[in-house]
Amino acid sequence: MSTTAVSPEQQSIKPETGPILETRQLKIHFPVKRGLIIQRTVGVVKAVDGVDIQIKHGETLGLVGESGSGKTTLGRAILRLNDVADGSVRFEGQEVLELPGREMRRLRQKIGMVFQDPYGSLNPRMTAGNIVAEPMLVHKIFKDRSEITDRVMELFDTVGLNRSMATRYPHEFSGGQRQRIGIARALAPGPSLLICDEPVSALDVSIQAQIISLFDRLKEEQKLTYLFIAHDLSIVRHVSDSVAVMYLGKVMEQGNADDVYRNPQHPYTKALLSAVPIPDPKVERKRDRVVLKGDIPSPLNPPKGCVFNTRCPVAEDRCFVEVPLPQTFSDGRQIACHKVNP
Repeated sequence: MSTTAVSPEQQSIKPETGPILETRQLKIHFPVKRGLIIQRTVGVVKAVDGVDIQIKHGETLGLVGESGSGKTTLGRAILRLNDVADGSVRFEGQEVLELPGREMRRLRQKIGMVFQDPYGSLNPRMTAGNIVAEPMLVHKIFKDRSEITDRVMELFDTVGLNRSMATRYPHEFSGGQRQRIGIARALAPGPSLLICDEPVSALDVSIQAQIISLFDRLKEEQKLTYLFIAHDLSIVRHVSDSVAVMYLGKVMEQGNADDVYRNPQHPYTKALLSAVPIPDPKVERKRDRVVLKGDIPSPLNPPKGCVFNTRCPVAEDRCFVEVPLPQTFSDGRQIACHKVNP
């Protein structure tokens, strides 16, 4: 790889036609094994089971669902941090799953990741400045160390950290500050796509708002595209152009964020949105809530037919036999439900 200094602004222009990221029938399965000495496979967890998503340049796709729905697994598979059983992942028109090692390393320069745990994702033995500098050293973006130092200082300014903090260690920062370091690290190589894996769920509510505002500003200033993974639909609503709702490895409903929030169609989407509190107490008291019974089933033994049938308040006999295929509606939304027709 060339060691010529390349700033984010000097990187090659990305093609604006077509989606920047697309998955087709993506499947990620984990074998379940038992035995201490001789292990045998006793089952397969279908963490992601035939997922299609698209993200356009400069937009944010909010990927939402309960714990265990497959959101994080999907995000990690885009960077090939999880093995893929079947399907396709295309980034800027390139098939990610077929790239050899060297090409994959180059692609990772274009895709940054912000992790959920702002402390666990930072090396406690490295200073904040070295943490942010590390991706530039790995990708050999700058030839001279002074250029890396200058870039680190610029990134500290960008994410709202004082430059003097570069010599401190992670334990000397608050949770919000640590997440800003994580964001600066993700921005260091000059990516065009950020995968944000529940980046505010571990933070206080007041700090969450500050980090969301930072993401909004960075999106405009640096022309970024986001895959924003979260379980809180109220947060996703503030940042997303489109939304995909996952349950037990499958996408239940996806489409324009305003359409989904104003008029949810899938029973699972309705249940999630009905759990989001409304500030006005009068409106809150009058609205109908959709209460889901039971817990999310084990991915090792998912229900036959529609995976949501054991908790769905409107399930019928067909739902326990046939897997619903996504149907496209007039507003472009895709919904996988036997009870909802275009």
